[in-house]
Amino acid sequence: MEIATGQHEALALARRGMRLDVLFTRPERRNAMSAALNREMRALFAALADDRSVRLVVLRGAGGWFCSGGDMRERDQSLHDQAADPRVAARERNRLGGELFRAVNHAPQVVVAVVEGAAMGGGFGLACAADITLARPDAQFAMPEASIGVAPAQIAPYVVRRLGLSQARRLALTAARIDGREAASLGLAHHLCEDDAAIEARLAEIERAVRRCGPGALAGTKRVLNAASLLDDAAMIEFAAEVFADCVTTEEGIEGTRSFLEKRRPAWAGEA
Repeated sequence: MEIATGQHEALALARRGMRLDVLFTRPERRNAMSAALNREMRALFAALADDRSVRLVVLRGAGGWFCSGGDMRERDQSLHDQAADPRVAARERNRLGGELFRAVNHAPQVVVAVVEGAAMGGGFGLACAADITLARPDAQFAMPEASIGVAPAQIAPYVVRRLGLSQARRLALTAARIDGREAASLGLAHHLCEDDAAIEARLAEIERAVRRCGPGALAGTKRVLNAASLLDDAAMIEFAAEVFADCVTTEEGIEGTRSFLEKRRPAWAGEA
């Protein structure tokens, strides 16, 4: 599936070589996660699943807001307007949110979330599913679900994996709001960026680092890392051996070994 750059209903996509910038374009709703945004994001990451020409995906929100979570107005309307059982409708909408977080988590590319303004609910989940999260010091992070009578059902696995069960419990069970500095201290955010210039500088640094890594190796590394907390030791040994063999016997793996032995940059890294 070809990735169409430009403005879509809820996203704007811009390609810069191996980097794809994904902008949420609902600033009037603080980039709340609508059905359209979910649908377009799932389609995008489905297209990226087999695309090794993209090695870095940057998620950011327009208007100084990352993502304020699920679109409450749309959700309420869908529960009352649909002829179907409202519980069935709620379950399906929530399940599709889970599919989105899973797609981001398992993307073969390096995914960076740039959090400005707020990352609430589903936005919090995206920040945890991303590989690297940048945050403004004054950004606000929260899981407010319990305070509005629901559970952070689909984001919970990614929050627990990022923060550990203890901190996930504290934040989820109190609907606590934390800023970017505390998010960094907890390991939710990896880098604090004071302004746009600092964000762009950090993204450029990440892009340079990612460029040194083979696209197939990035995909294989994410497969191993995602499996590490799910498989027992014996199964993990076998799975990791298969991934390693898949990598090292490809053209990319052979080129990587040769470039190391010949003390030169590998072909995928481009010119110095």
